[in-house]
Amino acid sequence: MSFLTRIDSDEAWRREQFPVAANRVFLAHAAVTTLPRVVVEAMNAFNLECGTGEADPTDVLLRRMDTVRESAARLFPGAGPREIALLGPTSLGLSLVARGLDWRPGDEVIAYQDDYPANVYPWEDLERLGVRVVFLKPNRPGEITPELVAAALSPRTRLVALASCHFLSGYRIDIDAIGRLAHENGALFCLDAIQTAGAFPVSVEHVDFMSADSHKWMLGPMTAGVFYVAERHFETLRPALLGAWNVKSPNFVAADRVEFEPGARRYEPGVLNASGLLGMKAAIDLLVEIGVETVSARILSVKRALVEGVRESGHELIGPAEGAAASGITTFTHEDRGRIPALAKRFAAEGVAVSFRQDRAGTPHIRLSPHFYNSAAEIDRVLDLMG
Repeated sequence: MSFLTRIDSDEAWRREQFPVAANRVFLAHAAVTTLPRVVVEAMNAFNLECGTGEADPTDVLLRRMDTVRESAARLFPGAGPREIALLGPTSLGLSLVARGLDWRPGDEVIAYQDDYPANVYPWEDLERLGVRVVFLKPNRPGEITPELVAAALSPRTRLVALASCHFLSGYRIDIDAIGRLAHENGALFCLDAIQTAGAFPVSVEHVDFMSADSHKWMLGPMTAGVFYVAERHFETLRPALLGAWNVKSPNFVAADRVEFEPGARRYEPGVLNASGLLGMKAAIDLLVEIGVETVSARILSVKRALVEGVRESGHELIGPAEGAAASGITTFTHEDRGRIPALAKRFAAEGVAVSFRQDRAGTPHIRLSPHFYNSAAEIDRVLDLMG
């Protein structure tokens, strides 16, 4: 019996695998996920090894972390294990890109000011170096199309820095098309993938740099993440953080010159969050076993039920309800602004985890972000509360 078949047919087992389901309806995976049992067990097993002194630090930081890189590479088609640095949070990887490129006055970065702040501030800060940030202005929140990017590209564009999916509207960009556009223009492409990694396939074939923490759709812990750097850019992107782990230090003695470790390890300056990363590996292995395409189909199936119910309840959806740009995020508001905060409180009181968000204008929204394991009964309960 497959994992999904048993999830659907055995409610007690579903709650055992996802303990949150025993007492809550969790629809906040676009915020901070709860952990599946397999992740908790992997972390607990490692922590017990550390507690008993059985964990060999050299084995943990070399061999076991290499197995994490191998799992992560399977989640991101086009990536190789040596191109994976094990860092979290997402903002750290993005900041390493901002700090590691050799910027010239007059260079341009294409970004989106109403993206999540972690993917805005690293680029805004470059203005002190004479870099110009070109902010895209879509007609609707997060609707970053290849055409919009193409219109913003110029001979001075050095980097296109975008999120794979908008954190509020749930608009999912065409990663391949935008990556090709950037490269055809001689620019680099940096991707914040945290809102799709684990929920939808994220190919890095046309991506130069990518960062994603595991604490959302990857179903992993906080501060355990993936930072991808295409091997062709190891010399282009200089490590901005230096330490004994990423600079060769024979016998832990400082060398006469800085020589970086091979592969993406050069971006890891110190010891790693081994417990969290082994938890992330367990989560990734589960998602890969099920199949990310299968996970995506399940998420979109749940989304269809939510979209229909939200519309019937008289609320206003933002973002795509279907099609290639649709994601696991379903966000809505109401013309009566006071209704949204009241509904958010009602959800909380009834044990339903959602996200309350506001846009730049202060308009309140509720964001629903279910994962593949959420049941039809849970969705019905949520929609009943909206009636």
